[in-house]
Amino acid sequence: MVDRGANALSLPDDWPAHPDPILALNRMGSFDWDLDNGVMRMDALAHEIFDVRPEEYTGRPQDLAPRVPPDEAHRLDMHVSRSLKDGSENYGAYFRVRRRDGTLRWTHTQGCIQRDGTGRPRRVIGIVRDATRELGEARERREQTAPDDEARRRQTNVVQLTTAALAHARTVRDVIDVLENNQGVTSLGATSLVMGLVEAGRIRLVAEGPKGSFVPGTLVTHLDEQYPMSEVVRTLTPRYIESPEEFAASYPLLWPHITGLGITSAAYLPLIAQGRPVGAMGLLYGDRHGFSAQDRNVLVALGSSIGQSLRRAMFYEQEKDLAQDLQQAMLPRSIPDVPGADVAVRYRSGSLGREIGGDWYDVIPLPGGRVGAVIGDVQGHDTYAAAVMGQLRIVLRAYAAEGHTPAAVMARASVFLHELDTERFATCLYAEIDLATGVVQAVRAGHIDPLVRDTDGSCRRLSVEGGLPLGLSALFGRLEYPVGTFELDPGQTLLLCTDGLVEQPGIDLDEGMRILRALVATGPADVRDLADRLIDVAEERGGEDDVALLLLRRMSVAARRSEGRLRQHVGPGDPEALTGARHMVRAAVRAWGAGDRADEIELVADELVTNALLHTEGAAIVTLRVLTGPDRRLRVEVEDASSALPRRREAGESGVSGRGLLLVDRLADMWGVEARGGGKCVWCEFVVADRPR
Repeated sequence: MVDRGANALSLPDDWPAHPDPILALNRMGSFDWDLDNGVMRMDALAHEIFDVRPEEYTGRPQDLAPRVPPDEAHRLDMHVSRSLKDGSENYGAYFRVRRRDGTLRWTHTQGCIQRDGTGRPRRVIGIVRDATRELGEARERREQTAPDDEARRRQTNVVQLTTAALAHARTVRDVIDVLENNQGVTSLGATSLVMGLVEAGRIRLVAEGPKGSFVPGTLVTHLDEQYPMSEVVRTLTPRYIESPEEFAASYPLLWPHITGLGITSAAYLPLIAQGRPVGAMGLLYGDRHGFSAQDRNVLVALGSSIGQSLRRAMFYEQEKDLAQDLQQAMLPRSIPDVPGADVAVRYRSGSLGREIGGDWYDVIPLPGGRVGAVIGDVQGHDTYAAAVMGQLRIVLRAYAAEGHTPAAVMARASVFLHELDTERFATCLYAEIDLATGVVQAVRAGHIDPLVRDTDGSCRRLSVEGGLPLGLSALFGRLEYPVGTFELDPGQTLLLCTDGLVEQPGIDLDEGMRILRALVATGPADVRDLADRLIDVAEERGGEDDVALLLLRRMSVAARRSEGRLRQHVGPGDPEALTGARHMVRAAVRAWGAGDRADEIELVADELVTNALLHTEGAAIVTLRVLTGPDRRLRVEVEDASSALPRRREAGESGVSGRGLLLVDRLADMWGVEARGGGKCVWCEFVVADRPR
């Protein structure tokens, strides 16, 4: 529970009608953001700072979108989201607000994050204030420090601003974008930029200059070739070209291809980090001749900053590639074809560098036309989480393939995770789908509920009673997992996902599920197109959490019956299901040409199903299929959850029981018992004539 009385920023009882006088005196607005319901209340000064009228603001942060430019909003959302997730107690940020007259005003916000006993953020109380004057005065003070050298101040400022922007660049593409789009190049008077990275004794071009200026053969060049970037990498010395004539004389291979660009001078810089060249950069000018000593000093300083940022970006990309390779190695390499179902899986990594997640999915083919669908998330965002995820995925698949019930699969997986002697836990949802009957048995271990999309496009949330996350249930000795049972009709789609597709800053779980249901309901009908659409939405949000997604659409019944196999789930105390099973057997044996053995097959199947319901406490699953080979056979299988083997007993003259297995033995050509996980399967086969042509 949240301690509502322990606010770091106290607010008066009649807030926001009467703002705090100290805040009002300092022209500070205040807000109270309830993260559980997403409502953010603001006082009158906060409305004034954001330039929104009370009737325009409904209490949702989204209402402020027209006042905060998209780039500013994205940066602010990322900063606040990171603070909410990393355990911070407060945050602060500067951003710009666009007022009604179109002017941009700098705004400063500070927030105090209140968390419950588990560390989950529940509430943010904070202030907002107009910071335009403050930042303007700081800029004026900087300008007055060197009135005699405006050019030097401007160039130094460019280096400082560019360096500050580069500090946030994570990838090589980010570094290039900072130099090209944040006026880093144009502020220095250059018209365009070229850049190459040093890789295995060669230079690979990553920024080619003005559009249409690419020179054939320069995508990858050797260090000993007569190009300016090769020269500065070899010598680790900048190269300043002060005229077109000097360019043509020094680099005859390159100049004929760029004469039409109007280049009057150029500066090529080695990009060095820790004493080693990581790349080279060229600034091309169209209205400059020559470089002063001050110009060269500024460019060298800029090159040093870019070199450090470039090395950091390259290291980040290498780490990210390594981490993603590890994560992909832990996920299934391919998804098997599932007769009777259309399956699509997707994965999106939202983590940074080595911070990979433990999200996973799996599709497990099971005997008898069944399939297991798994979605899960191991706690943490690191390589250890991915390693634990890989082990957990493998053992869960093994337990399911052994034939254990869904509840037993989940309990055994929890014990395994606990015995790994790790502090990590995992949420998981395992659903076993009988594609012949459409019966789904789902077990939930602290994971979010599944969704089902109906044939008319509507989408609903299935409330599945759950147990503790894997690892925790074993730790606390609570390994009983309730099983939720529902039916998936032909054409319906089952959706399983991790919380990265649902959670958003300032939105609770129920609201996130409602948004996801709306996306699914309005998405494409094809499961692959729908999966792509949902992942695209996750990319647009730009969250830092991973997303695993599994969609399974059950195909039509007619498509499966042509394969010569039928299944029926018969629950205990369900006379309608028992009657339906008898009708299915009768229709099948006649449709499949059992001839004069039809009555025998019906009688034996009925005895086996009745025995399973009478002598076990669970349901029975009856399966009929055609076996082709030297003899054409009809096979009947009845599965139950009891491991006790059936016994053949002699019935008395007036006995009404004990005749079941005697009938099976007398009427069937072959019969036997097989172990199926924690239960068994009693089967029998009947030789029948070939179907008439």
